[in-house]
Order: sequence, then structure tokens, then C-alpha cells
Amino acid sequence: MPLLPFSSEPDPPMPGRRVARPEAKADAPWSVSTLAGHVKRAVQGGLPARVRVVGEVSNLSDRNHWYFSLKDADASMRAVMFSSAARKVGFPVASGMEVVATGRVDFYPAQGSVQLYVDRLEPVGQGARELALRALMNELRGAGYFAPEHKAALPAVPRRVAVVTSRSAAALQDVIDTAARRWAGCELVLVDVRVQGDAAAPQIAAALRELSASGAQRGIEAVILTRGGGSIEDLWAFNERVVADALRDCTLPVVAAIGHETDTTIAELVADRRCATPTQAAMTLIPDAAVLHQQVEQLAGRLALALRRRHEVATHRVNAAAGHPLFRRPETLVTVARGALEALAARLDAAPTRQVGEARRRLEALARTLDAVGPRHVLARGYSITRGPDGGVLMDAAAVRPGDMLTTVLADGEVDSVVGGDGPPRPPKPSAPPKRMKTLNKPGTDEPMLFA
Repeated sequence: MPLLPFSSEPDPPMPGRRVARPEAKADAPWSVSTLAGHVKRAVQGGLPARVRVVGEVSNLSDRNHWYFSLKDADASMRAVMFSSAARKVGFPVASGMEVVATGRVDFYPAQGSVQLYVDRLEPVGQGARELALRALMNELRGAGYFAPEHKAALPAVPRRVAVVTSRSAAALQDVIDTAARRWAGCELVLVDVRVQGDAAAPQIAAALRELSASGAQRGIEAVILTRGGGSIEDLWAFNERVVADALRDCTLPVVAAIGHETDTTIAELVADRRCATPTQAAMTLIPDAAVLHQQVEQLAGRLALALRRRHEVATHRVNAAAGHPLFRRPETLVTVARGALEALAARLDAAPTRQVGEARRRLEALARTLDAVGPRHVLARGYSITRGPDGGVLMDAAAVRPGDMLTTVLADGEVDSVVGGDGPPRPPKPSAPPKRMKTLNKPGTDEPMLFA
């Protein structure tokens, strides 16, 4: 199995070394800065570069940076933890809590004090670990690390898979055996990292980041992150925030199987797929060749059946088209179309005559209606119309004066008269000649129609 050397062993801590004491004249006084400088060099040279100190947190002050003291029954040491490191602490810290602080000891000349610069805090005891684990889980859950919508889909048939684990882990052999049994065409690439201890979490995170950055160029399509069972302390590297961040940011899909079936680590919750065992992780990611062969045979049968059905349908459609009159007797279609065209032409020729006849009948009906209500029929029943001197129809007797010339229209003619009364009659006023009746024969008859 190819090995990707993404990680390296951590540098061992620097052993303490003695620093040559400065030579000075017995009577020459030192300045405070000179003394502080010698003390600083003595502290830096006389202690390891990194130390781990167990003690009780006292006088904790959270001012973006954390300022506190670590103490036991006989001593106290001032400590500071900068905000960049404090944000990575995965459990609530309070005064009175016993912790293990990792960092460096240095002398702070401005205040003349020696203090511990902490970059990592761990709770002491099983209960404290569980408290830290629950606190970190709640924080990551609130940030969406475990959300299903952030899970990537696994490749159907991966050709190359990276296995992030220790080369000496039993889980690695389980993955190799399962992959060889299921799909020999899938190549496994080992990324050898520590899977427990203080150096494990940084190495695992570095490997995941390297795979995320260059895995696609190497042809890697997915990652299996795994190790065998162990105590909560053995598995603690997979509960570190740095591993969770690397898993969340990984561009390749990750299947995680950490510990036994009952163990649940943060890495498994953040990964795209969680499996109970390394064997199950390999079975989830790597397909079974026998099953794929069976599926191919089933699909081939379904494809052949579908082709036969399509052929039958196409044959039926061709036969139906061949039996259509267009192909058997095309002259019949021409004859039918010619008959329809001739019928339309006949209707078009008859349309003007029919429309004129209908219009004439409507006109005659209107003429009969008009004649029935016309003045000629009214006058024939004994009525008359009287026109005044101005030729208009006289509607009011008070509108005439003695001597006015009136014209009475009867059914068979007109009668002129003068209104009687005292005094000589007035000469008629010149006016427009009275309207006479005009005659117009009804259509098709000699019977006249009267219009006023």
C-alpha cells in the first residue's frame, strides 16, 4: 500500500541546559534592566521549552485573554492564556477547577514576574473529560458541524481511497482485507499518523488538511479515518477541536470509524458518514464486486426487455401507418378533398343570392310595420291633422288668433280655413309651402307607402 508522508514525528522537548553565569566586577552595580535580562535568560535556559503543570485554577479573569494563577498546597504560579489559545479550550474553565496546563515559562521584565504562558488546557479526571466533551459537542452542534445538510455524498465506485490511521493499528488490516474481498480495483493509500497521545490530534488534522488540498490531484476520491477500540483517554485525539475543524473543512468525503460500536467521538459526528467498525467503514465506501455484477446483469436484462418492447411498439406503429388510406388509396383522399372543395364553392356562389333574399324579406317586414302605424291609416279612420299659419301641426287652440289661416289634412285631401272672430281677417303670413304627402309603392306591389 502506498504511503503518503503527510505527517512527521513531533520534535522532542528541549532538555534543560545550564547557562554560563555572566562575569561581572564585584563592585560594579547592575541596572534593573540588566538584572531582568539575566533572569530572563536564566529562566529560558534552565527550563524545558514546554512544560505540563497540574494545578488548581485561581483568580481567573477573562479579559479576552485569560489571566489566572495555578496553585497547589505549597505554591502558586501566575499564568496567562492568550485569546487565540483560549478559544480552542473545549470545556468551561472556572476558578477552583483542577487542570493540566501546557506551555512555556518566561520572565516578564515589565512586571518583574515569572509566569506560565499557557497554550493548552486539559481537565483533570474522568468527570472533567466528560464535561469538556459535552461542552465541545454542544458548541459544535450549535455551529452546524453535525448538520446533515453539510454531509457530502460518497462516491459510488471509488478508484483510490486514503486510509488515515496508524500503520500498526489492527483497524488498518481490517480495512485492507475488506477492500480486497469486495473490490480489488480500489487502491488504498495509507496516511500514517498517530492515533493516540498528545501528538495524535495535530497529526490527524494535518493529514486531513493535506488530503483536502492535494487529494484530488493524487486521484483520491474519499477518506477512511479509523482506529481500533480503547479507553476514552486513548480515543481523546478524535475529540479535539482541531480534528473537528479539519473534518469540517475537508473537500473529500470522509467515513469515520473510531473505537468500538458503543464509542462515539466528535470526529465521527462531524464526518460525512459514521460507521461502527473499520470493517463497516470499508464496506460502506467500497462496493461489493459480486453485488455490482449481479446489478449489471439485472440492468442488462431490463435493457433488453425495454428494447424488445420499443421494437414491438415501433413495428405496430409502422404497420398502422402502412394500413392508412393515405398509403393504400391516396386517390380516395384527393376525391374526398375535391368534393369538400366543390361543396364550399357552391355555398360561396349561393351566399350572395341568399343574403339578398334575406335582406329583402327583412325590409318588407319593416315596411309592413311602418305602414301599419303610418298616418294614412289613422286619417282613414276619420281623424285629421290641422296645421297652423306657419305650417306646423297645431297642438293648442290658444295658439291661433282670429283671421289665422289653417290647413286641415284629411284622408283624401286638404281644406283651408280662416279662424273667425271680431274684426277683419288678417292676411295669411307668407310661409313655406305646406308639406304634402309623397307616395312610394311598396316593394313588389302597386300599393303606395305613405311618409310624412
